[in-house]
Amino acid sequence: MKFFNTEGPVNCQKHYCFPPLARFDLDAILQLIAAEKYFLMHPPRQTGKTSTLLALMKYLNQQGGMPLLAIPER
Repeated sequence: MKFFNTEGPVNCQKHYCFPPLARFDLDAILQLIAAEKYFLMHPPRQTGKTSTLLALMKYLNQQGGMPLLAIPER
């Protein structure tokens, strides 16, 4: 049974969620990355920043190129 997650990364298999890669303009982000430009995510708390960045990391790793790694804090 799915439920709303209120903290930490969202797992779309377990939680109700808006797909993380649909939360922003993926083409614009890919252009910034290709141009080696910095970009900033500055949304309010509890809006999916961590889930979005983890989904972006997974997407970029599947595309090849420079591997990305996330190390969770404990």
